[in-house]
Amino acid sequence: MKVTKAVFPVAGLGTRFLPVTKASPKEMLPIVDKPLIQYAVEEAVDAGIDHMVFVTGRNKRAIEDHFDKAYELETELSARGRDKMLQQVQDILPKHVTCSYVRQSVALGLGHAVLCAKAVVRDEPFAVILADDLIDAQPGCLKQMIEVYDQRHRSVIAVQEVPRQDTGSYGIIQGEPDGENLLRMTGIVEKPKPEKAPSTLAVVGRYVLAPAIMRHLEQIEAGAGGEIQLTDAIATLLRDETVLGYRFDGRRYDCGAKLGYLEANVMFGLKHPETATEFKKFLERLAADGI
Repeated sequence: MKVTKAVFPVAGLGTRFLPVTKASPKEMLPIVDKPLIQYAVEEAVDAGIDHMVFVTGRNKRAIEDHFDKAYELETELSARGRDKMLQQVQDILPKHVTCSYVRQSVALGLGHAVLCAKAVVRDEPFAVILADDLIDAQPGCLKQMIEVYDQRHRSVIAVQEVPRQDTGSYGIIQGEPDGENLLRMTGIVEKPKPEKAPSTLAVVGRYVLAPAIMRHLEQIEAGAGGEIQLTDAIATLLRDETVLGYRFDGRRYDCGAKLGYLEANVMFGLKHPETATEFKKFLERLAADGI
């Protein structure tokens, strides 16, 4: 079956960005002039996804509003002849794309958030995208992964090398080479201490998962932090079928952390057609002044 649905777990509190996330979702933090969640949805659309499933929580209404039609704004822009701005607003979501919103009433972890989407995903393969992992890639990271899935018909997990001292912040995989940029996973563990990590290959926020993952999510017990961990469900899925780790081609920015978020704004600002030239001059002046 083709992968046509993507799940976006967006119910998290975003505590690392307080106080700005007190009333505004972290997924709505802008990179230059677009929120993180829009970059994630655009990546999914580029990969052929036409059904977006948002797993939301309290104070996340801004996400739904962002992808909804804004009649008053569009009327005002049209009346003022702001055609370019009007098109930007109208093109946020292609007309062929469907959005569904599912509520995660209790924050029980990433695995639980994915499980909340079961009724919408049904018995189909699907993607999971974490919006605060912004990946700059051509073609997009998810498109690369779905191409692998279409060839191998196996779950695909995006991975990248991290410093060993950072393994405690990630799910870490173990695997054997199984093609270009691919590993056949033999194990996965959530946030191991550096001395116990089986490798330095970390899972990042992109997954293409076989429908069987839902059954495993239903059966596993709470893991690290008392939460239902997607990592633990993948570990049990490995006993039944092949799961592939994929070294994607692209650059990842951890926008769930302040430094990664600032780095992303700088790099995307240097590429944006409205800011690239003057912003580069500004950075050059800073460098010349030794700042």
